Amino acid sequence: MDMNLFHDLADDLATSRCEALKDPSYVNLALSIFILLGILVSYLPQHYRIIARGTSEGISPYFILLGTTSGTCALANILVLPVSRADVACCKTVSPFECMAGLLGIAQVGIQWFCFTVILFLFLIFFPRGSALPNNSKENQYTWKTAVSVAFACLLWGLIIIFVSVGLIFARPYQLGIWANTLGITGTVLAAIQYLPQIWMTWKLGDVGSLSIPMMLIQTPGSFVWSGSLAARLGWAGWSIWGLFLVTGCLQGCLLVMGICFEVKARRAKTNSEEEVVSHVMGLQLPGRNAKLKQHSNARCIVGYIQTEGDSIETDDEGNAEVENEGTERQPLIQGKSSRKSKGGKQFKLKVLVSEGFTVSANLQFSSGFQRMTGFLASNDKAI
Repeated sequence: MDMNLFHDLADDLATSRCEALKDPSYVNLALSIFILLGILVSYLPQHYRIIARGTSEGISPYFILLGTTSGTCALANILVLPVSRADVACCKTVSPFECMAGLLGIAQVGIQWFCFTVILFLFLIFFPRGSALPNNSKENQYTWKTAVSVAFACLLWGLIIIFVSVGLIFARPYQLGIWANTLGITGTVLAAIQYLPQIWMTWKLGDVGSLSIPMMLIQTPGSFVWSGSLAARLGWAGWSIWGLFLVTGCLQGCLLVMGICFEVKARRAKTNSEEEVVSHVMGLQLPGRNAKLKQHSNARCIVGYIQTEGDSIETDDEGNAEVENEGTERQPLIQGKSSRKSKGGKQFKLKVLVSEGFTVSANLQFSSGFQRMTGFLASNDKAI
């Protein structure tokens, strides 16, 4: 009796879903396609950043663990959800276009799961053997064993969900609704705490590391749009799936704000450091990177040298600036181009534009990480 009632309810649901698929909302269809492409594009900056930096440092392994397991729950949830299974069954009776439109919700969750799984593999492949962040103390570092354990746990979690889902489909299909809600609640809880380890790690490091801000800039508003699209498609029956992305969007927004604050702070600190170094070149008070020297001279260039241990800088009697250290001979930097490089430091040569009124404008560009910079201003016949 209970089984017959279940089959009758399933048939009614399938009939109503098939009728709905035959009259798709083109506005919702366009929005769903836009979200699908947005999900795919939003993860590309994160993939690129890990590969470009050659390290996954700054990304919490527990953020990866919770993100992968919650994504697996979301995918399994939408696959076993009675509404979704009814949509799949309707593909036998509706046109290919109507079938595609009806399965976009499943495709969205599937793409999201796939892209985050790629992050898991990149995290494992580029897991750092040594610290690349200056503030990353030993207590903030995770071992290779932790990374492997995270990957193994994600794999085991996926196998368990597949085994249980397939078993219920064949043995007790009338309990799939309960199982779908269980997956949805589990995924929502995991997603709710997913960003907490990453927020804590980013806060402790004071740096975003390999975490991509452009990815979060796209995904944070996208999560709310995606949640609304799924809510319109599935209704209150699919609260467990669209509620997951609503919670995720809120927590990701918190991490985004923190990451932007740290990036702005780091850029300001770098700019201030460069300006401080430039202001001490030759004892001249240069206010910034684009500095004007209000001195009456016919200077043509600025010759500089980044000095490290073991280096000494000299000028000859004729006014030609030269650099000398333990590993090189005396090298004139003004006359012609020198291909010899010193062992202890890097040379730089900067042109100076002379305007009427003998005001010298210099555009200073240099890399960070040096110990001390010493510079010279040289005229045609003497050092200034």
